[in-house]
Amino acid sequence: MSAPLRIALADDQALVRAGLKALLESFGDLVVAVEAVDGSELIEALASTPVDVVLSDVRMAGMSGPEAVRRLRAAGDATPVILLTTFDDSALLLEAVAAGAQGFLLKDAAPEDLHDAISAVARGQSLLQPVSTDPVRARFAYREQEAPKANFSEREVAILRLLAGGYSNKEIARSIFLAEGTVKNYVSDILDKLETRDRTRAVLKAITLRII
Repeated sequence: MSAPLRIALADDQALVRAGLKALLESFGDLVVAVEAVDGSELIEALASTPVDVVLSDVRMAGMSGPEAVRRLRAAGDATPVILLTTFDDSALLLEAVAAGAQGFLLKDAAPEDLHDAISAVARGQSLLQPVSTDPVRARFAYREQEAPKANFSEREVAILRLLAGGYSNKEIARSIFLAEGTVKNYVSDILDKLETRDRTRAVLKAITLRII
């Protein structure tokens, strides 16, 4: 039997943290190894206590969830992060993508969905479409004529999903067992197909065009 996944939990409401901890540990294959009241405390705790997945509220009294993710990524910490929110707001999805989170879930998601999301991001998947994509599509207004110039291979889609998670070329190379130079070439081809020079914009366009 494999060891339980170690979870870091960040939320500024003690009752919410306690409820989530009880729920997560009731599954039997998850253990909450870190609890934090905001992003700053989360970052400090992760420096000495490694975990497999981070669950963080988006809005907290101290440092927000997305800001914590940005700082973790800037420091080279690629631990998968799922951001939780009570607001069904497509702008938060965009913020999650830009920050480098792997997942985004509403707090009223079914317990089984939360468990599945944790398991998925621990396996390296990215779950960034839990809210309606219609407002996202409307905001960026990508039309059929702006579809990619060529189809994406299975490997390119996998790399796009890792880009959506905020991974660097080096981290992508390590996770899918390719040379960093090869990944760089793949990313260049992806940006060319999506006709953009910006990785974040490429991810957003890929989401709105249902590529990932």
